[in-house]
Amino acid sequence: MKKQLGHALFSGNNLFFVFSDAAPVVHEETGPSEANLFSGKFLIDPKQVPAKEVKPIARLHKVVMKKTTRLCSSKPIVTVNGRFPGPTIYAREDDTVLVNVVNHVKYNVSIHWHGIRQFRTGWADGPAYITQCPIQPGQNFVYNFTISGQRGTLLWHAHILWLRATVHGAIVILPKLGVPYPFLKPHKEIVIILGELKIYASFFHTSWEWWKSDIEAVIDEALKSGMAPNVSDAHTINGLPGFVPNCPSQGGFTLKVKSGKAYMLRIINAGLNEELFFKIARHKLTVVEVDATYIKPFQIDTIEIAPGQTTSAILKADQCPGKYVVTASPFLDTPVEVDNMTATATLHYSSTVANSPTTFTSIPPTNATPIANKFIESLRSLNSKTYPAKVPLFVDYSLFFTVGLGFFPCPTCKATNGIRAAADINNVTFVMPTTALLQAHYFNIKGVFTDDFPGYPPFVFNYTGDPPKNFQTTAGTKVYRLPYDSMVQVVLQGTTVLGPENHPIHLHGFNFFVVGRGLGNYNPKKDPKRFNLVDPVERNTIGVPSRGWVAIRFRADNPGVWFLHCHLEVHTTWGLKMAFLVENGKGPNECLLAPPKDLPKC
Repeated sequence: MKKQLGHALFSGNNLFFVFSDAAPVVHEETGPSEANLFSGKFLIDPKQVPAKEVKPIARLHKVVMKKTTRLCSSKPIVTVNGRFPGPTIYAREDDTVLVNVVNHVKYNVSIHWHGIRQFRTGWADGPAYITQCPIQPGQNFVYNFTISGQRGTLLWHAHILWLRATVHGAIVILPKLGVPYPFLKPHKEIVIILGELKIYASFFHTSWEWWKSDIEAVIDEALKSGMAPNVSDAHTINGLPGFVPNCPSQGGFTLKVKSGKAYMLRIINAGLNEELFFKIARHKLTVVEVDATYIKPFQIDTIEIAPGQTTSAILKADQCPGKYVVTASPFLDTPVEVDNMTATATLHYSSTVANSPTTFTSIPPTNATPIANKFIESLRSLNSKTYPAKVPLFVDYSLFFTVGLGFFPCPTCKATNGIRAAADINNVTFVMPTTALLQAHYFNIKGVFTDDFPGYPPFVFNYTGDPPKNFQTTAGTKVYRLPYDSMVQVVLQGTTVLGPENHPIHLHGFNFFVVGRGLGNYNPKKDPKRFNLVDPVERNTIGVPSRGWVAIRFRADNPGVWFLHCHLEVHTTWGLKMAFLVENGKGPNECLLAPPKDLPKC
């Protein structure tokens, strides 16, 4: 029996992700084509909008233990089907996607489909111990979800331990058949995934997972030590760092273009701990979409993108034929150590002669807040008749969350005098359960969590000024309960406890509207008067500015348990996370679906 899935026909087999400690094969993503297929049966879309349905092609990638080399250092890493970055998933709005994840490595695994709304299918969301128990070695799980009301660029990544350093890839959601883009159709679409590299192993080396020791032991030792992680050694563009001092054999990604043509770059920050600037020498970028939502197009030369965020931009090949440098460099406007190594790639015009010199560009300073703000403040929802901005104009729940760092008792942390760094929301450092929260909620399992997460911090202080004398946080596995279809406003207030930082906060299960943003302490009397309730940008991940705040609004119309956390992996590990529990509604389509029969067990 054949099952229709969007414009593709599935006849028995599903999409397969096979995990293995295998050598990554770096691929140039140039849009949907047979070259981008991965093991199993899945969507193909060679011309973006095919005239008729096409039958999917089966592919099986065999994975083996092999070494791969980056920064003149070699070791095996965890990949999906031997590819780094992992394979791109192509689908259309309203498609149903099934992905069979088969775990052949020694680590527990789960996959999060970052930005997919997961209406009533929280079981497929992916964060380990939040919506599911992880997939154990030798086991598998079929993620089954429908893409509803979304189109654009998202990503998938591992959501357990720090495996997303190498276990990640793009999700490209095309419009429904026959529905055009709300902008000029590009000649070609190209996925650009930005990441990080780390080669030297010790318990405090944490980026891109170029580990030389057991990853679980590394993280456990880092928590026991109480010390902060070192920064990465380099950044990457589509898995390659480009020019690296002291490693002349290292190459870079080449972006091939033809003069006069327009290209859509689907840019993803899959890095662990650093926000990035993206820039192409002498070329402007027209931004048309972020986090799979269309925006009012605007032209800019530098994009700022945080871990977990995506940006689609139109590049017009309108310069003299030649080679132009593409850069990904760090943005951090706080006094914290950062990896200053810039990733480079090459924009290469097809008519360029081989010995042509490369045109370079100036790199934004690491602390170039004005450049970041220019990009962030230009973002506005498209808010057209076809794609309206459905901003909640009133709220049922007005919450105030402080996000920042603190200390936590740590008897094993001798080097830090019995304390370790912690992170918190409203002074609560989240403790991961051993039973998934969604399962505990659905099956009414007692003792896993409490629903008393505070809607406000326990005490008021000058959040962006001198920190309080007591830095210690409290520990708990707490959720905030919301009735179905309630309108929610959350003000995320950064703090300067242990130092200010920009926290990219990601909310699972929902998009939200960024209605306000500012520096200093949020003023509940004055600041709401400046809120944009007409065309605020709609996102799933937003940066809380250093020494500042951001206000978001969303409609809680998706029953289940939904994670909210910092997308800097180190802060998530330290506890900067919580969850919303959205109750079932009264209608037949307002309730969480029953769990799948193959849901992993803890």
